[in-house]
Amino acid sequence: MSDPIRLGLLGAGAVAQLVHLPVLSRLRGVQLVAICDNDRVKARALADRFGALDAFTDIEDLLEFDALDAVIIATPNHLHEPHVLAALSRGAHVLCERPLALSSKGVERILAAAVRHDRKVVVGNNHRFRTDVQALSRFLHGGELGKLTGVRAGAYHPAGAIGGWRRNRPEAGGGAFLEHGFQLLDLALWLADFPDPVRVSAFMDRPRGAKAVEESMLVVLEAAGGLACTFDVSWSYHGEEERWWFEALAARGSARLAPLRVIKELNGKAVDVSPTGGAARESATLQSYRAQDTHFLSVLAGESPYKPPTDQLVLHRALEAIYRAANEEKEIRL
Repeated sequence: MSDPIRLGLLGAGAVAQLVHLPVLSRLRGVQLVAICDNDRVKARALADRFGALDAFTDIEDLLEFDALDAVIIATPNHLHEPHVLAALSRGAHVLCERPLALSSKGVERILAAAVRHDRKVVVGNNHRFRTDVQALSRFLHGGELGKLTGVRAGAYHPAGAIGGWRRNRPEAGGGAFLEHGFQLLDLALWLADFPDPVRVSAFMDRPRGAKAVEESMLVVLEAAGGLACTFDVSWSYHGEEERWWFEALAARGSARLAPLRVIKELNGKAVDVSPTGGAARESATLQSYRAQDTHFLSVLAGESPYKPPTDQLVLHRALEAIYRAANEEKEIRL
């Protein structure tokens, strides 16, 4: 029996407490050796609760821990790049929450460092691992719906639900779109095999102030091969309930998520070919993180193939064009 992968967790905020730690505590083949957070009391309490061997407040102390194989980085956005680079330089593999960096240049530096240190980097785009998304991917890549021509996606979250560092541009990098639209953009481009973006337009509502971030944004993006996408996000929504939607339009059908429904053209008629199955026993979020973290450990164990996250360069260049289009109030061609 092989030794367990010795894992450290950097950042003990909501995503660590609600998904990573509950998931890791139930996975085989991994040992949570330490939790690091600038709140020592919280880090120690979580280490005791989830069976970690130690707790730290300094990343250097974490990275000096004996025989550390890998780290999960769940710190505020502006710390992702320096924390990933520090981990790689100490010989640790990395699973980093999105975004990998706050710029495409930052992504390039991380990719180069991973090659230089011969370490693996995985980005926490957990929506790719959702059961319904995996089923949709099989429909699209199996050719059953024909060519993917468009994506219509969005997320509305109630006003006041997001606070803290996520509302500070130097720390977060962006507001509603980076928090809620980025994952939709990644999902659309991933399902389309990452075609190069061609042009974007974007319209945002952002309060005045050098550190303010956008409250909402509407994005129209065209990619190579005729893919047309729209993304509509807000974290200042006043409505009865929060909303999340993702619809794929294809030459011979369409599909939407949550729940998955697939419509296919058969003999000139629209036929519901949605897969059936038992109700999920856990939320889509928890299920996707479980699958994502399991995949990361499988890659490190050599049981699953590793693919460097070069697709994040396409994603981040599109993101930069989106914010430029919104700031300059004009269409940007890439």
